[in-house]
Amino acid sequence: MATDLWQSKIPAYVDTELSEQEMRAMDAHVRECSGCAAEALRQMRLKHETKLAGRRYEPSPEFRRKIAGQISAKKPARWRYIWAPALAAAVMLVLVAGLFLNRLSEQRSQQLLAELTDLHVANLAASNPVDVVSSDRHTVKPWFQGKLPFSFNLPELAGSPFTLLGGRLTYLNHEPGAQLIYNVGAHHISVFIFQDQAELARALSSRESSGETLNFRMQSWSADGLRYFVVGDASGQSIQELANLLKKAANQG
Repeated sequence: MATDLWQSKIPAYVDTELSEQEMRAMDAHVRECSGCAAEALRQMRLKHETKLAGRRYEPSPEFRRKIAGQISAKKPARWRYIWAPALAAAVMLVLVAGLFLNRLSEQRSQQLLAELTDLHVANLAASNPVDVVSSDRHTVKPWFQGKLPFSFNLPELAGSPFTLLGGRLTYLNHEPGAQLIYNVGAHHISVFIFQDQAELARALSSRESSGETLNFRMQSWSADGLRYFVVGDASGQSIQELANLLKKAANQG
């Protein structure tokens, strides 16, 4: 009966319709119950895929050229009143296309955050969240050598509130990367490191970006050809502190 009670709350949890107290209780329960975590992840993915199904395609270059040609085409003076409505409609189409492209960029960013959140939740719900179990960065970092086409530095955590649990291989856009899992208090944070792909650059509107969905927060930046993501349900301050430690470690490499 207790499990049924928790599972009945999952749809409202995924839609963030629970009270703040209930959301905190569900956050704690999902971290401990693999069944509810898997169901929450399934519903997150279903919601995400439903949104993608309604997405329209980006206007083609031919369509843009056609609209631009209609705007720039000069008509005899006697036709200006006849063509005025058509030109106004063309201008409106361009404005709508611009708004659509901005919206599409936001959707790409949200999609990327959702995919990383899915990876974060799914791996924590797995029986073996990490492939290499160690709190020693000098053990975890060498484990990735030969498994990834790049290397990276991990921060010294002495004096910080963070604890390294270990790491594992992961994939995004069919490209391999590293996932490091850290603890801060009762929260888990995933650090994803990939090569800085063009697809990631298109999905993120700036060199450094942040986002939030389903109570998960993200910080992202690129450095030395790598793209870093810090994802978790910890406070924004904790996410930022861990990001700063990683940036400092990267600069010392």
